[in-house]
Amino acid sequence: MKNIPLDEVDHLDRAVLPIGTDYPAGHVLEWHEHRRAQFLYGATGVMVVETADGTWTVPPERAVLIPAATPHRVRMLGVSTRSLYVEPGAVPWWPARCTVVDVPPLLRELLLAAVEFTADYSLSGREGAIATLLLHEIAARSPLPFHVGIPVSADLAALCREYLAAPDATVTNTDWAAVTALSERAFTRRFRAETGESPAVWRSRARLLAAVALLRTATVSEVSGRLGYASPAAFTAAFTRTFGTPPSRFTAARATAVRG
Repeated sequence: MKNIPLDEVDHLDRAVLPIGTDYPAGHVLEWHEHRRAQFLYGATGVMVVETADGTWTVPPERAVLIPAATPHRVRMLGVSTRSLYVEPGAVPWWPARCTVVDVPPLLRELLLAAVEFTADYSLSGREGAIATLLLHEIAARSPLPFHVGIPVSADLAALCREYLAAPDATVTNTDWAAVTALSERAFTRRFRAETGESPAVWRSRARLLAAVALLRTATVSEVSGRLGYASPAAFTAAFTRTFGTPPSRFTAARATAVRG
């Protein structure tokens, strides 16, 4: 199924509903939730998924597992998605919070095949076997670290969401502490208690996540300068250390070469 609203088929007696959807650049799916769990795969482009407790950046050819009944918002940056909407009872192992995962070649080909199914596809034979194998393949995936947590407190959450929208390397702990009318020490202690990270480490990670989207249209050198790194080498080292892969893997030039 392609470009079909979930609401039109959610009633069907199928544990897995595959739907492919094309989105215009910059499209935002505002806050919503699904009765089913969702496996959201970006065949192209970058997705940014927000929930109340975090933000997940999904690079090209990765996916995010979204638990059932989880309010979320998705920003699409040149994305063509392949989603699986899964009955919660069929996936007791599904994570309790969003999780970014890799999509190896077998899983990718299964997704591409599944979105060609009709809504009431046969549960026996090839189509039923593909749907079952998809769940086995998803269960075998390992989490990837493309995520930052959002504090519970409204004031800290607002600071973090503002920073994610416009990362600025010149912002300091002192700046943030002043906004919350706390001493720097008290602010840092409170921030760490709610996120598990110091504010400086959090901001560094947030800038690197922003780089994933920027690399769609800019070079490694351009992105490193925009995000305040001393050099492309310093940016590459920090990115690779955090995400386990160099930023060049996500540049537009490489993506074009891979597709070609």
